Amino acid sequence: MENTALILIDLQNDYFGSFEGAKWQLNETEKAASNALKILTKFREKNMKIVHVRHEFAIENPPFFAPNTQGAKIHDTLTPKENESQILKHNVNAFKDTKLKEILDNSNITNVIIVGAMSYMCIDAVTRAASDFGYKCFVAHDACTTSDVEFNSIKVEAAIAHAAFMAALQFAYAKVETTNEILELL
Repeated sequence: MENTALILIDLQNDYFGSFEGAKWQLNETEKAASNALKILTKFREKNMKIVHVRHEFAIENPPFFAPNTQGAKIHDTLTPKENESQILKHNVNAFKDTKLKEILDNSNITNVIIVGAMSYMCIDAVTRAASDFGYKCFVAHDACTTSDVEFNSIKVEAAIAHAAFMAALQFAYAKVETTNEILELL
């Protein structure tokens, strides 16, 4: 696939149960990160465009991803290399108030592969925005993760929340594939 970029969203320490002091552990983050690393490795081998997105809250006493903390750093297994683009965001949508679109357009990107966290927040937001901007979107569902969520006293387990959002994205915004299926496309 020509003109393709990998966008890694918020794979930061605070989401990893294996990170001591994690402030917002997600469901099976290590497994999702391991799959994201497989795709990242293939992109590096093929010298394709890579964009790492990192979130820091711009509020007092954030629940996680506090500026200048170890928890807000990208997990060691996915550390960006010098030639890879990095975006710092303060919103759910990685396009909002960042140079993400400019970076993609300057590299003539037409396809984006999206991995990371959280499925029902930042992955959903960036995929819908990318689709609205005209990029052909691919989401590696097993390289994404989330947490339990609750609404109106109804608790939704992480696996169900993840599946619901992947189904919605697949319906109208992206091809939702496994890591292995994504690797075959490359």
